[in-house]
Amino acid sequence: MSEYFSLSDCDVIGFDLDHTLCRYHLKETSRLIYESFARYLVEHKGYDKDLLNLTPATWDFCFKGLVVDLEDGNLVKLAEDGTVLRATHGTNDLSTEEIIKHYGPKREWKHFNSLNTSFTRSGEMFTPLSKYYFYDNYFDLPGAFLCGRVVDMLHKGSIPLNKLHILSWNGVSVRL
Repeated sequence: MSEYFSLSDCDVIGFDLDHTLCRYHLKETSRLIYESFARYLVEHKGYDKDLLNLTPATWDFCFKGLVVDLEDGNLVKLAEDGTVLRATHGTNDLSTEEIIKHYGPKREWKHFNSLNTSFTRSGEMFTPLSKYYFYDNYFDLPGAFLCGRVVDMLHKGSIPLNKLHILSWNGVSVRL
């Protein structure tokens, strides 16, 4: 191997999520992805304009490895054995007591074995029968946040249930 590496010597250049060839500006990228989805929902699907309002503190909600449980609107962070470490309903943190109420005294997430055995990163594509969606990379995090915000708005009554839609971005469908 030569002492110097030149991109001009390459036939193909690929980018992936672990910053191999470039450093992503994750804050700006996340904001762009979120705002694009939210603007689409507001302008084309009639969602509440409050979906567009963000504060710097709202971004603390996002972290890798979230699973959205589509049966109850909870976003959960799991231990490697499937134990629920923390959870939110929409963007509102669940207390330890609430987590136990939802997942039992052992805090076991019932779909863990299907997630763990197939490790389908984003499930497969969302279908009306999907039970969960796994947000495992930085580009997915704005979608997790958007799902949480939509659940909040459902509870507030600003989005009727008949307004929920399936969005597709980068080959991944998102049911909202």
